[in-house]
Amino acid sequence: MSDPSPTPETAPGSGVANPTLILLVLVLGTLMPAVDTTIVILALPTMAGELRSPLATIIWVILLYLLVVTLLTTQLGRIGDIYGRARLYNIGFAVFTIASVFCGFAPTDLFLIASRGAQAVGASLMLANSGAIIADHFPPARRGRAFGYTALGWNLGAILGILLGGAITTYLGWRYVFFINAPIGLVAVWLGLRYVRDVERHRTPLDLPGFGLMGGALGAIAYGAIDFASYGLRPLNELLLVVGLALFVPFLVWERRARAPLLNLALFRQRILTYSLGSSFLQGLGYLAVVFLITMYLQGVRGLSPLDAALLLVPGYIVGGCLSPLMGRLSDRLGARVLATAGLVCMLVGVLLYASLRVDSPYLDVVGITVVTGVGGGMFWPANNAAIMANAPRGAYGAISGLRSMLSNTGTLLSFVLAISIAAATVPRYVAYEVILGTTKLIGGVGAEFLTGIDGALYVSAGILAAAAALSVLRGRHVPVPPGPPPGPPSR
Repeated sequence: MSDPSPTPETAPGSGVANPTLILLVLVLGTLMPAVDTTIVILALPTMAGELRSPLATIIWVILLYLLVVTLLTTQLGRIGDIYGRARLYNIGFAVFTIASVFCGFAPTDLFLIASRGAQAVGASLMLANSGAIIADHFPPARRGRAFGYTALGWNLGAILGILLGGAITTYLGWRYVFFINAPIGLVAVWLGLRYVRDVERHRTPLDLPGFGLMGGALGAIAYGAIDFASYGLRPLNELLLVVGLALFVPFLVWERRARAPLLNLALFRQRILTYSLGSSFLQGLGYLAVVFLITMYLQGVRGLSPLDAALLLVPGYIVGGCLSPLMGRLSDRLGARVLATAGLVCMLVGVLLYASLRVDSPYLDVVGITVVTGVGGGMFWPANNAAIMANAPRGAYGAISGLRSMLSNTGTLLSFVLAISIAAATVPRYVAYEVILGTTKLIGGVGAEFLTGIDGALYVSAGILAAAAALSVLRGRHVPVPPGPPPGPPSR
């Protein structure tokens, strides 16, 4: 069955859209947050020193960003369905750019953290609506390729963040980590306003009670999990986790009765969509923790600087970035199940190989393993994302795109908790935090003990990735739609 989405050339009200320029704006929208993610991690110790901020405070420069993105993506995707996905995407780019400038001028750590929260709002607007914009402007036979290029943008951003982070922090200062977003953001906002237009909108009322209940549930769970990772099990995080899980009960009851639900539960009767979303969540939960764990291994156990440790990970990003467009194009022809599952298996093998590293393993082994995981990422992300959007109902593109981002970001956030909680079982939690920041090294006997904790966390990650691969296999066969003549304009 062909998708009725208009192609860029036939999108009503937008003139003759240029698919290349639309894709360029979307790639920039994934590249800039990726650059900031890796740069901020590298620059965090310098920020802490200059702003005289304690570790327990400055770490929220990372955590608040993750928390806000996790909470907002589903809601903002739904709002994009109502008020226009392109409009919200362009607003998000502008907010992200302006907030970056505020981050650069931050006089205190709290001002910086607040500005990062605003930056996360802009990133959420982009992430929640980017998949829906691809579904709006590209027919099913070309979506895998489009998602491949956005995956390429993320990998390029991570590489640029690693390469630029150390140099900018060393020679210009950490504030320019954020200032570099301004010129790129201005160009992207201009291109977005000019070329990325709304195809259609769906004037349905907002589900405010649903927003409140889901936001409360995710907020309580995320904050409770972060508190647990920071301080161990205590009454506050126990209460937050219980309250967060309990709020899902009234949320589900309300969503079954709401006239325009935030989350249409009937969508989950679609097997391919449900299993693809589940794979996305488990992949984020199982694999993103690995990045933290290997960073702790390279910095804390092997004694490398943050920049040297990050450079060892670059080959994986390069391979993943180069493969993503090719694999996206291949998924347009073969479907998602084989490629996405093979990608998860590659990641699983890579994680098990990481668990075999010892305190004296050659660094070349690390580079080789990053290539294996890079191949896996290049196969999984474009294929799985294309399968999700191909099986999303037309009127729910924004909601499903936001749900996909929310599940992936929830996995990322919880993976941080997983990495800290399990790996820190052999050393105090504050030491594990300092290892991540590169301010403490555990070379020697203590490092060997810490490595035992890292191995345990890696085996847990491998088990989660195995579950993701099982879901990917069980999703069923997604049959790609062959290219055909452009469909006519959608009905209003």
